[in-house]
Amino acid sequence: MALIPARSGSKRITSKNVRPLAGHPLLAYAIASALESRVFGAVIVSTDSPAIAEIARHYGAEVPFLRPEALAADLSPDIDWVRFTLDTLEAGGRSWDAFSILRPTSPFRRAETVRRAWDEFVRSDGIDSIRAVELCRQHPGKMWRLENGRLTPLLEGGPVSPPWHSMAYQSLPPVYIQNASLEIAWTRVVRDLGTIAGHVVVPFLTQGHEGFDVNDPNDLWYAGHLVREGEAALPAVTAVPWHPSGAASPLR
Repeated sequence: MALIPARSGSKRITSKNVRPLAGHPLLAYAIASALESRVFGAVIVSTDSPAIAEIARHYGAEVPFLRPEALAADLSPDIDWVRFTLDTLEAGGRSWDAFSILRPTSPFRRAETVRRAWDEFVRSDGIDSIRAVELCRQHPGKMWRLENGRLTPLLEGGPVSPPWHSMAYQSLPPVYIQNASLEIAWTRVVRDLGTIAGHVVVPFLTQGHEGFDVNDPNDLWYAGHLVREGEAALPAVTAVPWHPSGAASPLR
C-alpha cells in the first residue's frame, strides 16, 4: 500500500503539498509515480482537508477517510497517522503486508524509483524497512555545538591530528542523510515496534534529483527551473489539470 501524507497545515509554504508545479499540484506527481509503478494494491492519501481530498481523488488516489485534526498538527509524528490509517483500514477489512510513504514534496520521484526501491526491499532478508538516503553535503564532522560560549565538535571520537573539522571533505568518512523520497516498511513494524522504520533499516540510495525535497519557496522555484531547463523530469500525469472549484480550495 502507498501512503501519501498531505495534511493542510504548513508554516514555510502555505498548502505546500498542493502547490502547483508545471501545471499540476505537487500531490499529483506522488500519486502518478505510485500508480505508474504498479507496485501497490492501493494508493491512499492521508489528509485532514476535504479540499485536498478532492484533489487527490481527481488524480486517482483513494481518500477513504479524513485524518483527525489531532494527528495533523505541525509536531504530529508520522507513527501516529500511519498507525491510525492502518488500524482504520484493517477495521474495514483491508490490510497489507507492507506500506510505503511517498511524500508529495519529492516531485522528481518517478515510477522507476519506486520499483527500484521495492525490488531492493524484497531482496533484503531480515530487515524492518528501507529508507531513501543520499550523501550529505554538509558533513557532521565539520559541525559544532555551542557550550558556554565555546565551540565543541559535534562528533567525538575522530582522529586528533588532523581532526575531522580540519580535513578535506573527500577525506572524511561517508555520511548519509535521509531525504523525503520514500520509505518502505513491513506493517508488522508499526504493530510490534511502534515505529515506522523499526530497528533494521537498509539504505535506498537515490539518484540525481530523486531525493529533491520542496521545503521552502526557493525549493519550489528551483524545482520549476529544473523542469524548464530539462535538467529533471517529473512523473507523467495522465489526468487533466485540476482547477479550483470553490473559495475553500487550497490552491486559491
